Amino acid sequence: MKIQFTIWLMVLAVLGFSTNSNAQADTISGQEIIEKISQEIDTYRPGVSRFLLRGYAHSGLQVSSDQFSFVGGSFNPLFVYKQSDKILFESELEMELVGGEVEFGVEYANMSYILNKTLTIRAGKFLVPFGIFVPNLHPAWINKFPGGPLGAGHDGILPTNDIGVELRGGAYLGNLKVNYSLYAVNGAQLNDGEDEPEEAGVLHHAIFPDNNKGKTIGGRLGIFPMSNSNLELGLSGMYGKVGAIESKLEDVKAIHYAFDVSYVKMLSSLSSVLDFKGQFSSVIVDDAEYPEHEDPDEIYTFENTSSTWFAQLSIRPALVDNDFFRNFEFAGRYSALKTPEGSEWEVDQTQLDLGINYWFDWRTVLKFSYRISNSVEDAHDEPDEPDGHGEGLSGNAFFVHWAIGF
Repeated sequence: MKIQFTIWLMVLAVLGFSTNSNAQADTISGQEIIEKISQEIDTYRPGVSRFLLRGYAHSGLQVSSDQFSFVGGSFNPLFVYKQSDKILFESELEMELVGGEVEFGVEYANMSYILNKTLTIRAGKFLVPFGIFVPNLHPAWINKFPGGPLGAGHDGILPTNDIGVELRGGAYLGNLKVNYSLYAVNGAQLNDGEDEPEEAGVLHHAIFPDNNKGKTIGGRLGIFPMSNSNLELGLSGMYGKVGAIESKLEDVKAIHYAFDVSYVKMLSSLSSVLDFKGQFSSVIVDDAEYPEHEDPDEIYTFENTSSTWFAQLSIRPALVDNDFFRNFEFAGRYSALKTPEGSEWEVDQTQLDLGINYWFDWRTVLKFSYRISNSVEDAHDEPDEPDGHGEGLSGNAFFVHWAIGF
């Protein structure tokens, strides 16, 4: 169809030139005619499109007091389509073995339009730019450990992905480099405890469609105070209704806020690269009344405030001359999670992850990790496999994890 369209344009262009006077035709060379035809074709040619396939996969071994099992086997393809210099589409699919069956999911799928060099608008399902772990660090080949810190991931207290619209970009304020995001999304949904009294007061993220007419408004501001951009300081916030429409909790709202830091430094004296990441997050939900777990006819309330934080440090001797040792990386991460006291899902938990990673190349890594966790029972979160998203198992565990990005 495109070939036929091009041929017709060429024919019309030639016919147009043939109607000119003989004198004018004598002064026009064949090369000029070809250039004129090319200009006519470019005028009607659709946008030049590009397609890119990327993604990652991972698998491994998990050893704990009650498990010795190979886990993982997941595949996450990423599709990027460039319609023109202004229009982009991106999506990530999730394919994972769970309970002997393959589960499919859409991590994100959104369209972007580049308004100018400092501002882009995108709409659809996207990773919520809240803090740094979920939007930047969660992919298996980027994450330093087999699992995420406490509180992060699909079963955590932090937002993961959502559907909405976002304005994002970066610019210079004088000599200060910043990036920014402002968005409106469906937001979290509050569990009223009617069907699941043990989860009364829990906020569920990435649930569609929305349970109310209000939208959650949020944003993140990242500041690079150093001229070499080694250090980034971030501030995130979200606010919106979480109660279901026409329910007794329809006016309940929630606020999320977070502070994050990222610092990368080359240590010439050690021929190494130091990488530090950290984040503190808190979730505050309005007071509400919920049914008792043992007796649904009775009601109770609690201060519905949760918090989580992590600090992560890694060092890699990437500047040494030995090709074998320069591929090692030594990492440690401490995280903590505290959910509302008096709730059925009350947790006060800490976790220490220690790991040695070996990088075959810049996006293929073999991880050896040991996790030390307290024994506090978690009434809400189920143990997760080390998939790069969830917070993982309670108790101590050893992991061997192989991840590849492509």
